[in-house]
Amino acid sequence: MAFIDELNAAIADAMRQHEAVRLGALRMLKAALMNKEIERGTALDDGDARQVVQSLVKQRRDSIEQFLKGGRQDLADKEAAEIRVLEGYLPPAADPAAIDRAIADAIAETGATSPKDMGRVMKAAMAKLAGQTVDGKVVNERVRAKLAGA
Repeated sequence: MAFIDELNAAIADAMRQHEAVRLGALRMLKAALMNKEIERGTALDDGDARQVVQSLVKQRRDSIEQFLKGGRQDLADKEAAEIRVLEGYLPPAADPAAIDRAIADAIAETGATSPKDMGRVMKAAMAKLAGQTVDGKVVNERVRAKLAGA
């Protein structure tokens, strides 16, 4: 529950500092965590809470893309500000070299030789990158490129 306690303290701090954007993002995160907890019927551990944060960041990125297509820069900026707040609750992002190493190791482990082996390689690569913030779409594109060239 340390994550929830940290979040509650951050919400109180944002209220004291009158930071509306940060407060809104933190309240939205707390609501998402509570909903996930109710859905599962058990308390979330820190790993589960981080997964919720990652899904919220992904949703915000998708929203930014849609807002920019629709010509709504103001809404895209609001979503970007929320992403900056949420990313403070994620582990550090994996660097591209670490992603490439994990993919190479996963291909070697699984013995993948063609794009048909994509699922096994993705599963192994994502397991190697656990504990780091990594975009599955980026890993997918890199795995696809390596397997197509292999």
